[in-house]
Amino acid sequence: MEDTIVAIATSLAPQAISIIKVSGKDSIFIVSKIFSNKNLSHAKSHSILYGHIIDNNEVIDEVLVNVLKAPKTYTKEDTVEINAHGGIMTTKKILEILLKNGCRLAEPGEFTKRAFLNGRINLLEAEAVNDLITAKTDAARKMAINNVDGILTKKIRKLRDKMGQILANIEVNIDYPEYEDELIVTEELIEKNLKESLEELETLVKDSHNGKIIKEGLDVAIIGVPNVGKSSILNFLLDEEKAIVTDIPGTTRDIVEGSITLNGILLNFIDTAGIRETNDLVEKIGVDKSKKMVNSADLVLFILNNNEKISSEELDLIKSIDISKLIIFINKNDLERKINLDMLKDYDYVFGNTKEVNGLNKLKEKISKKLDLGNIVHNDMAYLSNVRQIDLINKALEEIKSAYKAYEDKCPIDIIEINIKGAWNYLGELIGEAYTDELVDTIFSNFCLGK
Repeated sequence: MEDTIVAIATSLAPQAISIIKVSGKDSIFIVSKIFSNKNLSHAKSHSILYGHIIDNNEVIDEVLVNVLKAPKTYTKEDTVEINAHGGIMTTKKILEILLKNGCRLAEPGEFTKRAFLNGRINLLEAEAVNDLITAKTDAARKMAINNVDGILTKKIRKLRDKMGQILANIEVNIDYPEYEDELIVTEELIEKNLKESLEELETLVKDSHNGKIIKEGLDVAIIGVPNVGKSSILNFLLDEEKAIVTDIPGTTRDIVEGSITLNGILLNFIDTAGIRETNDLVEKIGVDKSKKMVNSADLVLFILNNNEKISSEELDLIKSIDISKLIIFINKNDLERKINLDMLKDYDYVFGNTKEVNGLNKLKEKISKKLDLGNIVHNDMAYLSNVRQIDLINKALEEIKSAYKAYEDKCPIDIIEINIKGAWNYLGELIGEAYTDELVDTIFSNFCLGK
């Protein structure tokens, strides 16, 4: 934390402008040594100065330098941002000169790590910064910016305050057991606040499932026997020639993937090898992968041919799939219908084709309905979304459930206190009120350089 750090904050590629960011107690002093306009220390905070970067009397680049003085900066430290021409060599040269003059190269996420350690943001907000950078859909962006703005933090802090109020009253009762009026008030407070906390935690846990979906998307496996049109469906959905399509059964021998956004949610479509008995070693490996994908996917599209009767092999495969995550798509409905639909009376199916412009619209509608995509994305999304967050909120919920059961069972008040304190601590870990150095290092190691 005593070092002055530097990193390139923009992508290292030919572009109009590149930004080299410096943060730390010596940032203004170090940049002043290489800047033609030497009055950086006298510059007003949040001002921009024009000049040149100079090294050994050589002009390296014409730049604009943004001076940001503590504490009103991203890291709460003195910060200087050098806006240079976006050439790769020029940008790297300025970085090299700054390192030579006393800066240290920042670790991944170190600017945001300093913002957290200096108290500008909490751990939830810090993780949301990374989510904002890596967002793959507009819904993921909205969720991340809501969390950066502290909407989720306010919910967690409000919950902790309720638990803190109970804990404070319990402590009074333990220290002054002779005050019976206070005991009655505490019992009423426990019942009210525990009920409310339980409901709010259950909502957060339920919403965290949606948060994970928004952030990571859903896997949709396209399954079926060879030559039924799986690869054509993938190509049509993606609007690109991702998978090779031929009339030869067994053309797709390995998994082919591609993604689209539907109702704001990223859907990762996986075209699998046609499932059949085969002596071809390579194809057999592909078939085994396909069978594994059936179990791991969030949704399975089983493809049938409208122009052919359902085989016993296909029916056996359909029966082996969890019906709650199964959609049967009957392809080639532009051809004469020969399929025996009576065999599908217990299943969810939809017709379509890849020949017409809107041939897969009904399939998309069915997918959206099956996955309930319309109820996931909202303007006020503030969801927990990563493994660390979801694990902690589940632990907090279990503690409050135990506390409420102990209350109903009329357990001693200090037993109830243990569970409430446990939940209070887990919520503290969630927002970073309590943390280990190892945890912080792990979280910020996933960030990009310069953030």
